[in-house]
Amino acid sequence: MINQEMKKAVLDSFKKVYGDNDEVKAYFAPGRVNLIGEHTDYNGGHVFPCALTIGTYGAAAKRDDRKLRFYSVNQDRLGVIESSLDDLNPSDKAGWTNYPKGVVWAFEKRGMKLDKGFDLVISGNIPNGSGLSSSASLEVLTGFILRDLYGFEVSNQDLALIGQYSENNFNGCNCGIMDQFAVAMGKDDNAIFLDTSDLSFEYAPIKLDGAKIIIANTNKKHKLTDSQYNARRSMCEKALAIFQNKLDIKGLGDLTIEEFEANKGLLTDPDMQKKAKHAVYENQRAIEAVKALKAGDIEHFGKLMRQSHESLRDDYDVTGVELDTLAEEAWKIPGVIGSRMTGGGFGGCTVSIVRDDAIENFKKTVGENYRKKIGYDATFYTVEIGGGPEVI
Repeated sequence: MINQEMKKAVLDSFKKVYGDNDEVKAYFAPGRVNLIGEHTDYNGGHVFPCALTIGTYGAAAKRDDRKLRFYSVNQDRLGVIESSLDDLNPSDKAGWTNYPKGVVWAFEKRGMKLDKGFDLVISGNIPNGSGLSSSASLEVLTGFILRDLYGFEVSNQDLALIGQYSENNFNGCNCGIMDQFAVAMGKDDNAIFLDTSDLSFEYAPIKLDGAKIIIANTNKKHKLTDSQYNARRSMCEKALAIFQNKLDIKGLGDLTIEEFEANKGLLTDPDMQKKAKHAVYENQRAIEAVKALKAGDIEHFGKLMRQSHESLRDDYDVTGVELDTLAEEAWKIPGVIGSRMTGGGFGGCTVSIVRDDAIENFKKTVGENYRKKIGYDATFYTVEIGGGPEVI
């Protein structure tokens, strides 16, 4: 469901910033929300995200030289940020353009070298710092544009892997594959049940008769690269190495709950044990949640969402007072099927499944109680599940 106003704005901005160009084309890549399976994607577990109808719009055209020019409608005060194919290095002064530059760099690492530069304008309607994957959306959008403009043979799944590689190695955030995969492989009205250990996946139809997905944004800014994200990942890697001395496993996602409980004594650091426990239990919750959904048991799906949040709060320690307030207030409202934090944590958003007749009360009551406790407003969005990247 393309937003025609956003498409028009990005094309108008391209003309205003770079002048008339008959070759310019418009593109879209979605944001994503993860319904359940959090902090499992770098532990070889299962995730269950879906693409959204909000995302990042781009207008782009090839140049005749090696210049790269970037302009963001959302950050117009920064003006045009210039770079070149001969300067594919991350830098503080490059700001947000480190993401598209990183993708160009990752393409070249795979032998897909650009002969000419490009002009790019982007505009997004994903709230910044919300944890709805504005960075993965921009990475996949860039990869999709490069494929289209330069004729590279690369699948959408590869676009996801290239985006993750660039974020890990160019931007320095050790994210798993989920965000880029959900953005690149999105399908209308379906979530993606993805096994991150081998990238096998299936689409699962989301039928929410009489209910909607509501995103609540804490409006607390978070920056994953600077956060505790990499520290959590590192601790899980250490736990895995300890387990591997005794068990034949490739990732924490390979462990059943019974196997974890039988062997958790190997982890003598109580904090490490809690982090590993979350990775194992959350993976099993994701598997169970998809079964519940297929059986039409949305109530059980909702219970698992709550258990997921409690584990992220108590064991993985990535929620914080803002996310906890939104989730815990949501649980009190009749008609809320389930609610949990989504994304990396430390700020960002909760995702809730709310019955249609409870939505207004949910927004009003949770919003008021959040303001009382936190001192500023949360923002609520009713979202729809959308498809992957496209030329528009």
